[in-house]
Parts: sequence; structure tokens; C-alpha cells
Amino acid sequence: MKKILKWLGHYFRKLDKLLLLICASITVFDIVIVRSLYLNGRIAVDDLNTQIFAAVIGFFAAIVIGMIDYRLMAKFWYIYAPAALILQLLLFTPLGIKRDDDLAWLDLGFMTIQPSEILKIAYILTLAAHIAKLGDKINSLPRLLLLCVHGFGPFLLVLIQGDAGSALVFLFIFLCMLFAAGISWKYILAAAVVAPAAVYVGWNYIMADHHRNRFLILFDEEMQEAEKLGIYMQQYNAKIAMGSGQLKGLGFNSDSYTYVPEIYNDFIFSYIGMTLGFLGCMAVVIALAVLCLKLLSNASSAQDLMGKMICIGVFAMITFHCIINIGVVIGVLPVIGIPLPFLSTGGTSMIMMYVAIGPVLSIPTHKEKKRHMFYEEKD
Repeated sequence: MKKILKWLGHYFRKLDKLLLLICASITVFDIVIVRSLYLNGRIAVDDLNTQIFAAVIGFFAAIVIGMIDYRLMAKFWYIYAPAALILQLLLFTPLGIKRDDDLAWLDLGFMTIQPSEILKIAYILTLAAHIAKLGDKINSLPRLLLLCVHGFGPFLLVLIQGDAGSALVFLFIFLCMLFAAGISWKYILAAAVVAPAAVYVGWNYIMADHHRNRFLILFDEEMQEAEKLGIYMQQYNAKIAMGSGQLKGLGFNSDSYTYVPEIYNDFIFSYIGMTLGFLGCMAVVIALAVLCLKLLSNASSAQDLMGKMICIGVFAMITFHCIINIGVVIGVLPVIGIPLPFLSTGGTSMIMMYVAIGPVLSIPTHKEKKRHMFYEEKD
């Protein structure tokens, strides 16, 4: 018992409290926003309770996961990676729920989950382990090709299921981790040469008409006017909502709110702009930017390549979510269903964001080669 208490004391002394504080601060702000949505009749009380419950569970899950040596997490990839993949494949069964042409939700009877959020964590951990195993041999062509199979497999699977937003998250994570691992410039230049042809094929032969229209409408004012009640309605209403907030916002008890579809989920940033104005939006952007910079800082201070890759993977995931979500809401990017980290409603998203932070917390607390609660390092 004394050894356990001693270890816990050591763990909490080494714990990255600043990273946890940043995440917790954003989450507390989110609960205030979600409660306002409930009081204004935008969501049900069950949604508010789910968000609070998910936040509490996620916060403590991050702390517990941080107790486990990240090298042990990577070592037992054959347990969680197949489980995450099976959940993703279950979307092809009657358990899969199709929303807006996206096969992204799984009905477990007592609850619905988004398997791609779970798969992202397994993806980051397994990719980090794979890259760490390759080390300085990453630029060997056969090994790099095998790594690309690993990287593109989940991307293509999620893309086939119609969840283009989540698929792009996988792709961005893979590219960031490859770049940070030191991939040769000759491969980067080769990819740059092939990219235009890939974009051409994707635009003309893979993307559906409604996906292309989401891009085209951003540059066509006549199309925007014609689709105010169609595919442009979310972005059009979101811009009006944000504009109505001006500098300080309308507050949490206004009677002149603008209706925005999915304002509690992917478009929650428009509600922040409407209620708290430009200042509220900037506070959120700064807080998320600080979180992303902290993850980069953790990557630079990691003692080994695996730790660095885990931090880079989580950084890439959260950064891409933030850029795409906010870009969609302000109307500079096409509508892609990606939640805003720690802010959009949804239990799966909230919990898995904290779960992603868990391995990052593990890295500074498991630097020494010594006996840990869940792992004994051997020389």
C-alpha cells in the first residue's frame, strides 16, 4: 500500500497539470455554453447531462490512462486496435446509422457512438509505435510503403463509409506524423507531383455532386442566394448569427437569436459568436491555440520517438478539428461534419478527446526506467 501511495505521489508530481488545466478550462466554458443552449430550448436536459457526464468521465479517464506507460499502450496494440476496427466495420451492419449520406454512427441499443472517434486514438498509438520501430529506416522504400498501407487503410475505410470529414482527419494525422518523423524530401516532392492528378481524379470521379457543390458555393454568390434554404442554409445562418453578436454578443438571455441547424454540435462556434461576440470567439480560439502549442511543446520535450509521435498525432487531430470546424462556421471552408474539440456536444467526442490526452500525460510521467504501477521497465 505504501508503495502504491508513493508511486501515486510521484505520478501527480510529474503530471502535466498545465495541459490538464487547459483542457479542463475549455470544458468548463463548454458546460456554461451547453447549459445556455438548454435554457434557451436548443437542446434537451438529457443532452446537457450527457455532456457533463462525458466531461467528468473523460477528465478522470485521461488521468488514469496517464498512469499507464505509453510504451505499454503501444505494446498491446493487438488488443485495442482490432476492437476499434471491428466497431468501425460494424457500421456496415444493420447497427450502422446513416445521417446525411454519412455512415458514421453505431446504434448499440442503449446508446449511439461514433466509432471513428475511437479509431483515431488507436490509429495514433499504432502509427507512433510503427514509426518508432522503423526509426531512421523510415526512408527505406519497402518499409515506407508498408507504413503507407498502415496510414491509408483507416482513411480509405472511413471515406468509403461517406464520413469525409473524419477521413480527412486520419489523412492529416498521417501526413503530420510522417513529416515529423523525418521523411525524406524526395518523397515529399514526389507526392507534390502526384497530388494534382489525385485531386483531379478525386474531384471528377470520386466526389459526389453534393460534395462538389459544397466547395463551389463558397465562390458563387448567385448559388449562395439560391441555396439559402438548401445546402448553404447552415453557413448562411451561422454567419448571420455570428454577425449579430458583434463585439460583446447578445448575452445568454436574448430574444433575438438566429436559428442555426446543428448549433449545439458542429456549429457551436456560431452560438459562441452570437452570445459572446467577437471577444468570446477570440477567447475560444486563443484557448484552443494554447492547447495545440502545448502539445507541440510536449512533443519537443519527449525523450523518445514514440512519445514524440504520440504528441504530434494528438496535436494534428485537435488542430485539424479546430481549423476545419471554425473555417466551416465562418464560411471559408465547405461544410464538413467535424466537432469542435472539447466544445461541441456529444459524449463520444468529449470522452475520446480526453482519452487522446491520456497518452500525452503518460510521456513526462514515465521518463525514468523504473517500476511503474502498470509496467516494469527492463534494461
